[in-house]
Amino acid sequence: MSKKKAKLIEMIFKEKAIEFGHFILSSGKESNYYINIKKLITKPEALKLIASLMSSKAKELGIEYDKIAGPELGAVPIAVSLALETGKPILIVRKKKKSYGTGRQIEGVVEAGDRVLLVEDVTTTGNSVLRAAKALEEEDAKVVAIMVVVDREEGAKEALSREGYTLISLVTVGELFEYKERQRIRSNPQ
Repeated sequence: MSKKKAKLIEMIFKEKAIEFGHFILSSGKESNYYINIKKLITKPEALKLIASLMSSKAKELGIEYDKIAGPELGAVPIAVSLALETGKPILIVRKKKKSYGTGRQIEGVVEAGDRVLLVEDVTTTGNSVLRAAKALEEEDAKVVAIMVVVDREEGAKEALSREGYTLISLVTVGELFEYKERQRIRSNPQ
């Protein structure tokens, strides 16, 4: 594991971006933990780290893209940070089309054939990021990959793959739980 990835995992716990209890997720599922990357991305240091990791991962995997897109709300700061890191323009994907003004669902200039890297904070089932990908493709953009800070490993990767998309995570929930277990063992050696 790279030092930057290890630092991101540490920051997720330090900033309490993972909480334990009883939660209802946006997918409607119940869970005994909640990953709130929005807590993390209010910190400039975390945004810089996420942008650096995403940029490096895209280069490592040979992903070429013209623009970065982020669905509102949690992915917008991530998209902006990655744009500052790479110099590429961003697109903001609304949950639904505006009912006023231009009536657009996507803010920013989408040109036919644009290769778009879609970023997200957390995925569970993949439904919300799938809606964003479909909205981009309705504008004739090509989603070349979907990159997420944390994959909860609850079917998003497989669901998106069935739709023809590649999901790439910086961290999986399994890695977060491994880290938590290592910390527990260190603090309670037997």
